[in-house]
Amino acid sequence: MWRYPVKSLGGGPVEHVDIRARGVHGDRLWAVRDVERDVTASARRIPALLTATARYADVVPADAGAGNAPEVEITFPDGTVLSSNDGQVHAKLSELAGREVRLTALPPADDTSLHRLSRAERAHTSIASVRSDLGLAEGEKLPDFSTMRISDLATQARYSTPPGSFVDSAPVHVLSKTSIATVGAELEADLDVRRFRPNVLLELGDPDGSLPESNWLGARLTLGAAVLTVTMPTIRCVVPSRAQPGIDVDRRITRAVAERAGRCLGVYCWVDTAGTVRVGDAVTVGSVPVPRRLLADAARRAKRFTFGLGTAAVERLSR
Repeated sequence: MWRYPVKSLGGGPVEHVDIRARGVHGDRLWAVRDVERDVTASARRIPALLTATARYADVVPADAGAGNAPEVEITFPDGTVLSSNDGQVHAKLSELAGREVRLTALPPADDTSLHRLSRAERAHTSIASVRSDLGLAEGEKLPDFSTMRISDLATQARYSTPPGSFVDSAPVHVLSKTSIATVGAELEADLDVRRFRPNVLLELGDPDGSLPESNWLGARLTLGAAVLTVTMPTIRCVVPSRAQPGIDVDRRITRAVAERAGRCLGVYCWVDTAGTVRVGDAVTVGSVPVPRRLLADAARRAKRFTFGLGTAAVERLSR
């Protein structure tokens, strides 16, 4: 189990977590704000953020959440440790990022001011910027976004992160050791799980293939007392290739994930039933009913066709 108190900064393993409707309790209750762009910063654009780590100063209280983010302590690459209560933390983060940024707590769920994309930022987003974030090679096609829900695509068009949360897309990110090992085998290397930033890392006794999560779309995943719905594969950007404490830059990882796993590694899940999950809990994966699978396949084909037309038009206009 992994929790990341500050978006795009390193987090740490925990022995147990409460999974709630908005995800892992205490996950990403803070973020770094890019002042010039007036947007929530990401390690995709500011990779130096990954070289700092964050932890909570005390036990995360039960009422922590949007509008009530508890104190965090950030450890910087030079060993400096600063609290979110220390006014110097903004200058130190700005020094690290190489631009003016501020540490920002997650606002109440009905306050979308830190999530809403400005008109200038929406205009800045283009096919070229998406390709850069994903690390696509010249001439390489965009990954298949048809597994995303229309509602999530609409949200991402208006907001940098979903209102009420600092996660990129879904509440819970699940990944297996099997999938990490599969990509690592392509590079003849043992890959550190921190590169992929899951909330839940699974050890499977009898994995269904070398990329088992790819077979789970639409299934219900039971972890301890929590039940999740596997909604979409995790489309990978350049972040796994970035440096972190004790981990060097390795750009081969982006290519290996693209070639071996179609740029998707792990799955994003929504929460059906809240509950506590502990390291060592049994995990079960339910089967996907055939009617639901057929409907999902038909919907993806329709979205894939629409996205293809739209992407081709945008690329022509941006040449």
